[in-house]
Amino acid sequence: MSSPSKRREMDLMKLMMGDYKVEMPNDKMQVLFVNFHGPKESLYQGGVWRVRVELPDAYPYKSPSIGFVNKMYHPNVDEMSGSICLAVINQTWSPMFDLVNVFEVFLPQLLLYPNPSDPLNGEAAALMLHDQSAYEQKVKEYCRLFAKPEDVGNSPEDESSDEEMIENEYDSSDEQMLGKPDP
Repeated sequence: MSSPSKRREMDLMKLMMGDYKVEMPNDKMQVLFVNFHGPKESLYQGGVWRVRVELPDAYPYKSPSIGFVNKMYHPNVDEMSGSICLAVINQTWSPMFDLVNVFEVFLPQLLLYPNPSDPLNGEAAALMLHDQSAYEQKVKEYCRLFAKPEDVGNSPEDESSDEEMIENEYDSSDEQMLGKPDP
């Protein structure tokens, strides 16, 4: 059996050979960022997310920690932290799985088949259950705003400035309608 460090290296190589853009902030190979494309024929198609992967020292015997960096509207993804609720990663992980499984099977399945009965985002779950068309519109809006392929390399600080720009757009349109206050 190979050592955890060899397995980590092998899994990273397989991921990079699978045409995923992988960035490692340091050489320790414990934290990496992977660009993940929304699955075809899903509400998330066309979107690209930067996914943070943290590999514990005991990887592959212990599951990686996975979270979306840019915002995603999904019942099983926490909107603020990006953490995901996925049993196969959180509870039933096995050393037989690897990082390619995460990006080619587990995450696409999460996006294709959301589970509103076990939500991390209660608002998304309620909207999905009670107004499917409004839910779909909101997912597509989040994809348009936060999962643009050209923005994926940006840091989280850049994304918050995008949000501020959106808020400022609303503020400036309010000023246009109301006029600027007198000095």
